[in-house]
Amino acid sequence: MSEPILETSGLTKEFRGFVAVNGVDLRVAAGTIHALIGPNGAGKTTCFNLLTKFLPPTRGSIRFKGRDITGLRPAAVARLGLVRSFQISAVFAHLTALQNVRIALQRARGGSFDFWRSGRALDVFNPRALALLDEVGLAEYAQTPAGQLPYGRKRALEIATTLALDPEMMLLDEPTAGMTHADVERIVSLIRRVRDGRTILMVEHNLSVVEGLCDRITVLTRGRVLAEGDYAAVSGNAEVIAAYLGSEAGSAAHA
Repeated sequence: MSEPILETSGLTKEFRGFVAVNGVDLRVAAGTIHALIGPNGAGKTTCFNLLTKFLPPTRGSIRFKGRDITGLRPAAVARLGLVRSFQISAVFAHLTALQNVRIALQRARGGSFDFWRSGRALDVFNPRALALLDEVGLAEYAQTPAGQLPYGRKRALEIATTLALDPEMMLLDEPTAGMTHADVERIVSLIRRVRDGRTILMVEHNLSVVEGLCDRITVLTRGRVLAEGDYAAVSGNAEVIAAYLGSEAGSAAHA
């Protein structure tokens, strides 16, 4: 296993006595696709929110590229190259696909989004925005309002806007949730295409997606790491099978 780009030590989050994430030690190797899976209520999304600083940990530490980022704000973490997507669609519905990507690219102007400037002044971003749309299979939808895109295409647009931030590591939260089989295949193919030169950590419920896509898998249950390894190792683990199919899946508290 190569050197970790992201690692946690004793990562813990408590909510008024309820321990949602409990002493998680996670190591994500650079250049890999790493999945975080587990039954409902396992603490996956809470863990994601801790890693990207949308929640402060109760205890423990987080290091990215060897730097302690435990106390940083989300924007500072993103500037370091750790960028996430969300379960809920996060696009500007009334702007075109091209405009959505262009907004993400505008950070190159030193943080100013220039909403008061003429649209023509921002045309310098169009070639890169169009290239990103093409990379995620949305070239023909460049002038389509994001709100009119089918759900699967909307998620692809979110990945394009994430790529516009030039992340070294992408955290994808349920990238195939609620999709048709065809959309799932499209997003899986997209993730394979954009992994070059990047590390990807993803929360995913669809185990067939995890099997065909991920290099390493960490299984959480009740906020703790239950198992870790490749798909063959974790899918054959008796405790993992019990967590998904046994009474624990029904009784675990929600993260």
